[in-house]
Amino acid sequence: MTDDPFVSHRRLLFTVAYEMLGVAADAEDALQETWLRWAGVDQAQVRDPRAYLVRIVTRQALNRLRTQARRREQYVGEWLPEPLLTAPDVAEDVELAESVSIAMLTVLETLGPTERAVFVLREVFDLPYGEIAEAVGKPAATVRQIARRSREHVAARRPRMQVSRAEQQAVVERFRVALRTGRVQELMDVLAPDVVLIADGGGIAAAARVPIHGADLVAKLLSGLSRYPAEMGTAPVVLNGAPALRIEADGELVAAVSLVVEDGRITRIYAMRNPHKLERLDEPAELSR
Repeated sequence: MTDDPFVSHRRLLFTVAYEMLGVAADAEDALQETWLRWAGVDQAQVRDPRAYLVRIVTRQALNRLRTQARRREQYVGEWLPEPLLTAPDVAEDVELAESVSIAMLTVLETLGPTERAVFVLREVFDLPYGEIAEAVGKPAATVRQIARRSREHVAARRPRMQVSRAEQQAVVERFRVALRTGRVQELMDVLAPDVVLIADGGGIAAAARVPIHGADLVAKLLSGLSRYPAEMGTAPVVLNGAPALRIEADGELVAAVSLVVEDGRITRIYAMRNPHKLERLDEPAELSR
């Protein structure tokens, strides 16, 4: 145990930063800046260390979000959040698992920096409007309006993932088997007619640079993986609180695949191929609310 509030709340602070930024390395940088500021204040004068630290990490994440926006304009192809290997306790917290899912983080990318911060702090961490106002530098009344607009914006775009973990695992396993056989019909059977595949290669790894729509096109593309010259391997894994797949070629990790399941079929496929986003899949990330 430790009496240092920064250490005690580190998991929470990392989760706030990651949900705002979608990139673990950027979240860690925000944490480092937060620690430096925490180490430089008279901590005995801080009445609520948790609120203070959340406020600082939010400001650091906001600064990085604005920098990210400029980098994203130059990004090659589609941009997806960095996947994280997660422990069972994340999946057991249904609200936390949904908030850190690749699908939700992708939706959050459609919000502006302030809107994203307000949504995360209010809807995920249930912070009072007054604390959020201090974190984002806006009046509380304005924050309430931003929260309402952000909530409506996300609700209109978020996947309707009302499926049990067991059902999702079963669909992911069917998909894994179909990938291995490469049979188009088996893939078609597990894909929704309007499925969308989004891949992120970052201009480094081969990947479709625009979303692919429809079961026919997606199945034909995926069926080709079985004819890949390297020895392909797929393994179930839990990413961002949900069943997913790890894909290897000749024993080397080449992709992490996250799926959205609705009514027993896959409606979204998020394929992360950028090698820089596959570097943290050996050790579970520490997330909490």
